[in-house]
Amino acid sequence: MKIVNVLTFLILVFCSLKTATSKELNIYSHRQPYLLQPFLDAYKNKTNIKLNVVYSSKGLAQRLASEGKNTPADLILTVDIGRLYIYKDKDLLAKINSKILNDNIPSHLRSKDGTWFGLSKRSRVIGIAKNEFSKGEVSTYEDLANPKFKGKVCSRPGSHVYNRALMASMIANNGYDKALVWAKGLINNLAKRPQGNDRAQIKSIFSGECKIIIINHYYYGKLTYSDNDDHKKWANAVKIIFPNQSKNDRGAHINISGGGVAKHSKRKNEAIKFLEFLVGEEAQKLYANVNYEYPINDKFERPIKLKKLGNFKEDKLYIEDIAKLAPKAQEIIDTVYW
Repeated sequence: MKIVNVLTFLILVFCSLKTATSKELNIYSHRQPYLLQPFLDAYKNKTNIKLNVVYSSKGLAQRLASEGKNTPADLILTVDIGRLYIYKDKDLLAKINSKILNDNIPSHLRSKDGTWFGLSKRSRVIGIAKNEFSKGEVSTYEDLANPKFKGKVCSRPGSHVYNRALMASMIANNGYDKALVWAKGLINNLAKRPQGNDRAQIKSIFSGECKIIIINHYYYGKLTYSDNDDHKKWANAVKIIFPNQSKNDRGAHINISGGGVAKHSKRKNEAIKFLEFLVGEEAQKLYANVNYEYPINDKFERPIKLKKLGNFKEDKLYIEDIAKLAPKAQEIIDTVYW
């Protein structure tokens, strides 16, 4: 009997040690698998930690909320401040304090309470048909509402998170009334009903349907350096403009990809380390080389492909303000039928 008890004790000790020493992280990701995989591979090679990922474009916040304290999730990775803010608003993120994160992420691109963190930057830019406009003729977001461009502008639907964030930034910078007037002018200038993704907007210039488009900059990068010859032709028809670059202007609108630690994670320390890895030099190079996103901090050198797009001034608006203004932005979008 005593032998059985000793064996049972040893088995329990062994299992306990195995649980304590075996390391893994569970990630809920809104990012597409092929975009995240290079980061997972790099981190696993560095730490030998097993990384389990649940991928979904929708419903992960609701899933995390319903799981409560029983959630297996340790980390949330997503794109767009609006999507990220949902997790904070639902109180699903842990408050953490990391010197590495705070030192590497500008204060306007992370939460004030340490719940979410920007990991890379993307700019909402203007694309124009080459050889169609004089220099400086299209240079600001406000120009998109100029009546002289009637029938020339194309865009994906306004309710998409990328356009809603842009609309929120217009409210933040110009006020609600001026933003509404701008949106009405933009709609009056559309060449066709808002439709398609940002790649489709680039193609629409190549096909001659549109002369001016609104896109995230990295779609242009992806098509420019695509292995598909047709994609390269689409991109070659477009010139990218970073808006609002004059000395006294605010700069180009910036959004982020970002992440946070699940409030009920059982592995918070390891989750924090993974976030810290994502703002380090190795991962920041991956963001630039894999997805043509800008490093979260200008101290990280941009690769040649991004440098070719040119340097630009970015809007330093505290990005959480964009998330808070999303309902007002959607109100305008609905009012003008964007």
